[in-house]
Amino acid sequence: MTDPFQKLPGEKKQRIIRAALKEFADKGYEQASTNRIVKEAGIGKGMLFYYFNSKQDLYLYLIDYSFETVKEHYLNRIDDSIEDVIDRLGHVARIKFEFLVRFPEVTLFLGRFILEVEQEWPEPFKKKYEEIYALLQERLYRQERIDRTKFRDGVDPDKAFQLIQWAMKGYELDLREAFRGKKLSEVDLTPYWQEFDEYLAVLKTCFYK
Repeated sequence: MTDPFQKLPGEKKQRIIRAALKEFADKGYEQASTNRIVKEAGIGKGMLFYYFNSKQDLYLYLIDYSFETVKEHYLNRIDDSIEDVIDRLGHVARIKFEFLVRFPEVTLFLGRFILEVEQEWPEPFKKKYEEIYALLQERLYRQERIDRTKFRDGVDPDKAFQLIQWAMKGYELDLREAFRGKKLSEVDLTPYWQEFDEYLAVLKTCFYK
């Protein structure tokens, strides 16, 4: 990113970012068109390449921008003092839903980015993804904060905790497969969140007194 882009008025900068996020989310990196981006943003194509040296530079900036947005407005809002691990998952789900509503372009862009597994990620952004994913896991699953008294007699809390992690990771993988090949902007997330709440209730029935 060049200094001229950084110095743009906030509204204009956000208009360009939103247009670019939407284009890459809908079309993927290879099929995304800078012509459509500048038309949607209401700027000249020469100005886009004045702000960014290439389509790839713009894409890399959007990855960084999106990860930082997730960190500030999603991960940093997670209350990791919640001792009930399943309640914590529900708490995180609500924060995630609020994030989806507030930052739909970022959500769709990152969804497409993560699904495009065949694309080679630049190493700095691969590391950033791993860093944020690790932070998410820490906020969700910090074992020292778990209230072990909630578990049924005869249930090993550590093993139950591990099973809950596997269940959540498996559900995430199922969602990725369900979304693969689809335009994420056309996916209705409501039934997925309803299903998620139902799974949380089942987990409590299985493991808690």
